Amino acid sequence: MTSTSTIKKTPSNLRLRVIYGVLGAALLLGCVWGGPLSFGLFFGAVQALMLREFYRMMRAGGQRPAVGIGLGAGLLLFFGTFASIFNAFQQYAALSSLEALFEAAENLFNIGLLWRGLAVLLPVILLINEMLQWPRHPQPFSNAATVIFGLLYVSLPMTLLNVVAFWGAGDDPRRIFALFFLVWASDIGAYAAGKSFGKHKMAPRISPGKTWEGWAGGFLLTLAVGWALQWLLPELPLAHRLVAAAVVAVFAPLGDLAESMLKRSVGVKDSGSIMPGHGGLLDRFDAFLLVLPVLALLQLLVG
Repeated sequence: MTSTSTIKKTPSNLRLRVIYGVLGAALLLGCVWGGPLSFGLFFGAVQALMLREFYRMMRAGGQRPAVGIGLGAGLLLFFGTFASIFNAFQQYAALSSLEALFEAAENLFNIGLLWRGLAVLLPVILLINEMLQWPRHPQPFSNAATVIFGLLYVSLPMTLLNVVAFWGAGDDPRRIFALFFLVWASDIGAYAAGKSFGKHKMAPRISPGKTWEGWAGGFLLTLAVGWALQWLLPELPLAHRLVAAAVVAVFAPLGDLAESMLKRSVGVKDSGSIMPGHGGLLDRFDAFLLVLPVLALLQLLVG
């Protein structure tokens, strides 16, 4: 008989969450701080893994998306946009001639060309692929639509992170740090307030644990962090910081609810298992998928 002293104890779920949470946060912040190359490689890989998790969940729900085509399009969208935006604003920040101005404008034009090219060619490629798979893969149009929606739901918002990072800011990592602090504040505030005061369910059919009290706590803490960001971004006006905080406080919980609805619709608990104790990357970055499009639009409008 094996004595209890020789039995190896496995780490608790809470301990695993803390360990992998700290490691993940350190890797994320380190890649942001490391400069544009590490930023692009890290978030390009994150985007691809999130998209792969989405397609895996859709397969669990009975769809048969062309994963390879979707991942290729997602990587092209992210890295094409990253290169164009970063190069354009590096040139814009150091304009010394009319030629440099035209080169910057050309880089921005290339983004639109890339996006329009994908919008036109991708449906054609997907339908040809479905013809080759028919009738082994049923529901061809549903399969093709799943690939496209994955790009719109996952890849496009993560690609817009490039706009938030570089539009009018060069390669200053502080803006991305601020974004993560706001999202984490929304999550922590909602969890603490929900545990302490939560009584009124926010969306019981989608996520029974979420309450309006939790949302209010997350909203208030996010606004407080938005105000406190004056020490990180003193050049950013208070009104801009509070608007960004309000966007995060409203749309981050909606992003979490959207992913919860997705998981319930296909009958899975987590999007993946890449982070023990945390689930998949889509579970960790779901809040960003509705926040980033709104913040990118505001960034384009006001700089």
